[in-house]
Amino acid sequence: MQDLSPRAADLLAQRLYEAGCRHAFGMPGGEVLTLVDALEQVGITFHLTKHENSAGFMAEAVHHRDGAPAVLVATLGPGAMNGINVVANALQDRVPMIVLTGCVDADEALTYTHQVMDHAQVYRSITKGTFTLTAKGADIIADKAVSLATQPRPGPVHIDVPISVADTRVSAAKRRRLTRAARVAPEGTCLEKARRWVAEAERPLAIIGLDVLYDDSRSVVRAFLEHFGIPFVTTYKAKGVVPEDHPLCLGGAGLSPLADTQLVPLVEQADLILCLGYDPIEMRPGWREIWDPDEKRVIDISAVVNDHYMHQAGLNLVADTGATLEAIAKGNPARPTWPQGQPAQVKAALAAAFPTDDDWGPAAVIAEARDTLPPETLATADSGAHRILLSQMWQCSEARGLIQSSALCTMGCAVPMAIGLKLAEPDRPVISFSGDAGFLMVAGELSTAAEMGGNPIFLVFVDASLALIELKQRQRQMGNRGVDFDRHDYAAMGRAFGGHGHTVRNRADLRAALQAAMTADTFTVIAAEIDRGGYDGRI
Repeated sequence: MQDLSPRAADLLAQRLYEAGCRHAFGMPGGEVLTLVDALEQVGITFHLTKHENSAGFMAEAVHHRDGAPAVLVATLGPGAMNGINVVANALQDRVPMIVLTGCVDADEALTYTHQVMDHAQVYRSITKGTFTLTAKGADIIADKAVSLATQPRPGPVHIDVPISVADTRVSAAKRRRLTRAARVAPEGTCLEKARRWVAEAERPLAIIGLDVLYDDSRSVVRAFLEHFGIPFVTTYKAKGVVPEDHPLCLGGAGLSPLADTQLVPLVEQADLILCLGYDPIEMRPGWREIWDPDEKRVIDISAVVNDHYMHQAGLNLVADTGATLEAIAKGNPARPTWPQGQPAQVKAALAAAFPTDDDWGPAAVIAEARDTLPPETLATADSGAHRILLSQMWQCSEARGLIQSSALCTMGCAVPMAIGLKLAEPDRPVISFSGDAGFLMVAGELSTAAEMGGNPIFLVFVDASLALIELKQRQRQMGNRGVDFDRHDYAAMGRAFGGHGHTVRNRADLRAALQAAMTADTFTVIAAEIDRGGYDGRI
């Protein structure tokens, strides 16, 4: 009689489906065929990509839309190693990700060495945890992985899946699920101190970070800021948590020295700093120890204990952001803030520092794209000088309206992220912004974009240089070394992979290309040719 009990791989796949996963990405080898089959059978579509690193970024983008853990699948050896960069990114950028790698059975590994290596040893430093799947423990391991990946702060978890284990039938499997912790708010003297500090503040300022993306506190955060009249900045990943056209919003912060010339003095003038889910892993060194907690009142509400030492606070509350703000605000009257109007002055100065009326150049490209594309457009940004400028200029009306690698800052993420966004949100406009070097790293994924369908827009800043590194070279009075390369026909690359391609050198042509791309039947590559040095004095 045929054994109809589920395979260990089926139990793993079922738990991922329960977690909301509907998509997995990767490149299969013989060692993960059972795993791919189990994912498909349970209702998780497996998408073939051209590189495991890109697969992980596509998976991350889908996570940013559906909230489920990202799923990356890689075969043993080179496949598992190809995913290293995106997994490290998931750890630093706080992305819940399940990394599934195939491996040979333990007994076989004793005498067989081809492509065999210790995956767990490699992944241990760039994940929250690593497991080897067993047949009897498959369901428990799967639940532990999902729970660990999604617990604050989220991150990647690795599961090595031996070939024979994946195929093993498991009878009478015990299903176990970790219970979720309730929302926690402070009480007692800590709460009373926080309430008093907020009530007494004349010049409060809030810094909002990515923890808020995961604790469902966005509406409470907005109501709290509005009630007490507290201006705020966000980290780049938290852009849009409160719509950026809000009068209290001062925009994003993190990497721009130009923005810091306005924002840091405001921090210095504040008499109360509220860190709301603020994870400083996104911030440049200029934000390290930016205040003295002995001289300035600082309330830090975070998901985990402060072990980063980027800043310190006089009141550290490891608690749910929304529940804590509700407790602080209850019965606490508002008062006028910033009587001399410094935040409004800073907001005006920032607008002047990042003008939108350039005739051409990187700022003009960003401004024209923002004006042409509808407000509901989803955007991705690759690493480089353009990302710093974009993160200051691209206004977001919703959380995750712009996604990027803002902690690890890795190149090659924007194109696959845009492909993932379009898969998850086929009816919304999607655009990626890449430097030409970052685009070249993942140009092969244009074939994936063609195969998946939809019409994402891939915009490339073409200046034939690693612009940010070249700028740093000049700032240090060094010679031009290792940063320049040839100009290429990126529009032709798009057409070669079955898409549309446009090369633009002015705002009118860019607008026309964007308008055509929004109604195109497939993807479009837009190569915006700009002069070298276009970022000088602008970031």
